[in-house]
Amino acid sequence: MLTRPLQYLGRSSVVRSEVPQIFFRNAGFLHPQWPPCFQMLNPSIVRSQFCWRTPSTLCGGLWTGPGPVRTAFNPYSMNQSSTFGSPGYPFKPNGNEPQAKRRKCERVNDEPPPTEAGQEQTDCVASHGKGLGNLCVSGELKGQGTISKKVELLNRRWEALTAQKKSGQKRNSKRAASRTQFDFSLMSYNILAQDLLEDNNHLYRHCSWPLLQWEFRFNIFQELKQLDADILCLQEVQSNHYKKQLKPKLEALGYHCEYKMRTGDKRDGCAICFKRSKFSLLSAIPVEFYRPRIPLLDRDNVGLVLLLRPALSSGGAAPNICVANTHLLYNPRRGDIKLAQLAILMAEIGKAASSGKGEYCPIVFCGDLNSVPSSPLYNFIRDGKLLYDGLPIGKVSGQEESSRGQRLLSKPLWPENLGISSACQYEALNYQHINEGSDRPLKAVDSSEVSKDASNEKTSVVKMTSPILQHNFNLTSVYSHYVPESGRAEVTTCHSRSAITVDYIFYSTEEAVHGGLELLGRLTLLTEQDLRTVNCLPNECNSSDHLPLLAKFRLKL
Repeated sequence: MLTRPLQYLGRSSVVRSEVPQIFFRNAGFLHPQWPPCFQMLNPSIVRSQFCWRTPSTLCGGLWTGPGPVRTAFNPYSMNQSSTFGSPGYPFKPNGNEPQAKRRKCERVNDEPPPTEAGQEQTDCVASHGKGLGNLCVSGELKGQGTISKKVELLNRRWEALTAQKKSGQKRNSKRAASRTQFDFSLMSYNILAQDLLEDNNHLYRHCSWPLLQWEFRFNIFQELKQLDADILCLQEVQSNHYKKQLKPKLEALGYHCEYKMRTGDKRDGCAICFKRSKFSLLSAIPVEFYRPRIPLLDRDNVGLVLLLRPALSSGGAAPNICVANTHLLYNPRRGDIKLAQLAILMAEIGKAASSGKGEYCPIVFCGDLNSVPSSPLYNFIRDGKLLYDGLPIGKVSGQEESSRGQRLLSKPLWPENLGISSACQYEALNYQHINEGSDRPLKAVDSSEVSKDASNEKTSVVKMTSPILQHNFNLTSVYSHYVPESGRAEVTTCHSRSAITVDYIFYSTEEAVHGGLELLGRLTLLTEQDLRTVNCLPNECNSSDHLPLLAKFRLKL
């Protein structure tokens, strides 16, 4: 457990600016009223090269949360015995905590949290748009009295992966190129549902309590706004926050939003949002992994598949793009469930992306897969083939280091009444499609409807006898998972318990299908060492325990 709590309340609201800007440095920002907004006490005008953007939900707006307006306080002198009145959050100690936690609870209010000598708080600030370059800036924030702390921002750079056109290229050639290509950006981001944060608060003991409140954490919206991706694939989106806050604000920015909440009593889910100026929606397929008659599929995870049509300025036709988003089961010891969930999603992708005769439109598949790079599950997505027979069940996702005492997978991996073959296709529907003698792609329907048909013994024709799983999407990862300069592993999530890569963006390469995708660039990731210097995630500048992934693609027309 980490013992270095954050000391300064801030926000990654500093972005690159072309001209000097003016912002306020004040005591109310470092010691805000909690809630409704930061108090502008003793403001001093500071000229800087930064553009300061205050969080919209904490400044300049009305407090709409439960309970009365609270008085100003210093969030960094709080001890563990203080409570905030947040429903369901076990902030108040009950006497059963570990010894280290009890010692922390008994700290005197005015005693500052312990820090290591020479420790510096760092963070990354990134913006996305035309002419992306180095996305890191740095500055200095000063608190009240003699407290002073330098804030060095983590260097998440925009990495261009294709040669830039020469500046002297003629304009007519650029116009000709614009008619034969379509560029778009896509983000995948697990934004950490508030309910899940509160249910697993032991993962965030490193973080100051005020920073874990949704009223502060909704600054995530500013990240979405600043990174400005054409397509947003979000995981752990809590339903009430989506309906009341995220969806209205994103729609005001020109996005169309689709959402699928988890089944059962879960209140979070997956969302895909795209700019209406860039795409039009052809179909949206919510995917439920729960199957009531199949014991293997008894979990409430979900996915979402969209088929989009690019909006070309020239008015011509372009290949459709299939975008899939999911959050697979976490349990490291249930690799069998993860593979079955992945097979269902791939069956839906194949149905939506089919262009007839075994060909597919360009595909982007992303999400939190709860699997590490080079694991069997990861290799299956990348290579299109997996020999699962005899594989230890806990080794599938690579999260378990030891395989002692683990059950070995055997064929068939799932029962035949699921209706999905070892090629990750809905075989019952495919046979029906063939018998009809039609070359039209399959009609998109809800996966729950497919499962009912496929689970019928009279219509199911699947023989799950192969020990090998396969798919034909030719997917490649946007990220290499290692920092070239140091060889250290990249991570996408970092909290008190672990720091690993579990989030991915896969895409079908240009060689896979006609009109495939070319990767133009990506927002670089960080190492565990980088994130430990800012006391892990979330912190005062990053309100999720995951990093956003961002990539830019080119569709050849």
